[in-house]
Amino acid sequence: MDITIQKKIDQWKSGNYDAETKEAISKMSEEELIDSFYKDLEFGTGGLRGLMGVGSNRVNKYTVGAATQGLSNYLKKAFPNEQVKVAVAHDSRNNSPFFASIVADVFSANGFKVYFFESLRPTPELSFAIRHFGCHSGVVLTASHNPKEYNGYKAYWTDGGQVTPPHDKNIIAEVNAITSVEEIKFERMAENIQIIGKEVDEVYLDMICGLSVSKDVIQRQKDLKIVFSPIHGTGITLVPKLLEKMGFTNVHIVQRQATPDGNFPTVVYPNPEEEEAMRIGLEQAKEIDADVLMATDPDADRVGIAVKNHKGEFVLLNGNQTGSLLIGYMIQAWKEAGKITGKEMVVKTIVTSELIDKMAEANGVKCYNTLTGFKYIAEVIKEKEGKETFIAGGEESYGYLIGDAVRDKDAVASCGMIAELVAYAKDKGMSLFDMLIDNYLKYGFYYENLISITKKGKTGAEEIKAMMAEWRRNPPTIINRSKVTKVLDYQESIAKDLIAGTTTPLAFPKSDVLQFYTEDGSKISARPSGTEPKIKFYFSVNTTLKSKADYDATEQVLKERITAIIKDLGL
Repeated sequence: MDITIQKKIDQWKSGNYDAETKEAISKMSEEELIDSFYKDLEFGTGGLRGLMGVGSNRVNKYTVGAATQGLSNYLKKAFPNEQVKVAVAHDSRNNSPFFASIVADVFSANGFKVYFFESLRPTPELSFAIRHFGCHSGVVLTASHNPKEYNGYKAYWTDGGQVTPPHDKNIIAEVNAITSVEEIKFERMAENIQIIGKEVDEVYLDMICGLSVSKDVIQRQKDLKIVFSPIHGTGITLVPKLLEKMGFTNVHIVQRQATPDGNFPTVVYPNPEEEEAMRIGLEQAKEIDADVLMATDPDADRVGIAVKNHKGEFVLLNGNQTGSLLIGYMIQAWKEAGKITGKEMVVKTIVTSELIDKMAEANGVKCYNTLTGFKYIAEVIKEKEGKETFIAGGEESYGYLIGDAVRDKDAVASCGMIAELVAYAKDKGMSLFDMLIDNYLKYGFYYENLISITKKGKTGAEEIKAMMAEWRRNPPTIINRSKVTKVLDYQESIAKDLIAGTTTPLAFPKSDVLQFYTEDGSKISARPSGTEPKIKFYFSVNTTLKSKADYDATEQVLKERITAIIKDLGL
């Protein structure tokens, strides 16, 4: 056993940890001990996230407590002589209420004013509450769409966005500076905790209703058939209320998935990206011939949708398709309302469809690209505040944001605006899929795909690191018979133009991401996940769509191109 790992294990066995924890350690195999103690959980693109269990590399009372104490210590240094205010919320996962209570206890014991949601709430409402109450920070306990064994801890800053550099590293430094469990203040100070709930819900829902740009359309199409599933998560608390408040009268809840349940009994993964998770909702949508199916993940920050295609068959749209439709609609609606002045912007990530860049450019709207992670989108909104107006933003992983009152992806607001978008299309005698094809005809047919390779545990993390190192040492020069023209290395912060033979700096924070552009317009991105033991490969290809009749044949050509790229790269 590595001496560092053994030292950490001994510290837990002899320290002031509860008897249950110590007993669990004594029963673990060597392999389990290594995976549980070989490192401390760190803030990635989504904060603190991991398997629940005993150990420094697991989500438990002590790692959550240490993270909160470290965050508290940093907040005291960042805001000296101020009454620090924080907000705390949690999702439907097993142990989330318990962990949230630990977080509230530690914050209160540090003398902070704590706004503590009475029961489960969507993650975006936590972001909204931080801004609403003028908090310095906030935490939501969630592992988003991960399997039931996971939980997590998302930390937020004063703007309602997730913690970004340098604060994330500084918080980790404070957490690492805690050498003993005795340093964590677990003793709740009840007088410092204020329970919040429905009064915040109402303000939040009113804000979302104010984002609507086609209220007259909703009135004409109020009986639009909507099927909604919260996939056993927090979406059930607010999405149906929002749709009713906006004026939609024909909303059908997927009852088998309506009850919040951390075991997610009807799905393997509570992830709206997965066809399996959407299956029950799809069955109901087909049964009633719905106009749209929407499903949110457990903390209701991401949404997946299904609509009927040009053949009348229900199909799931991917995150790039939904994002381009939603952001494109907001740009169009703002344009029709005469609100485009040249100072408006949309924001997306570097692995999200470039169709959005094209739409923005064609309509006089700026499009900014960021690293993966919605915290970077929030950072751009903050940076441009008062200079440019944020319309909408999104990322290919099914997360979107409308307006800037929230600073994280918001599936509650997205559900409302997607419903309005479907109503807008129907009011014009079109389906949402017709609108998608129209966008391809106008701006180019962009087709994207993603594959994830899972590598678990310590050895898996090392394998992923080795894969990225090899790609840097021996980058491909030709991919699928097309010459690589440009390589972007975000770790080294350089862009290499292989045709001109020039190298220019990348104005992004350092991140372990590689992108390859080819002569035929293909883009391949490689990126280890910041929240899961995976390495992700993103593929984007495009061509001209000459007519609606050519849709199927053109889509097949693009699909085959991606298949050939994957095969050529040996993935």
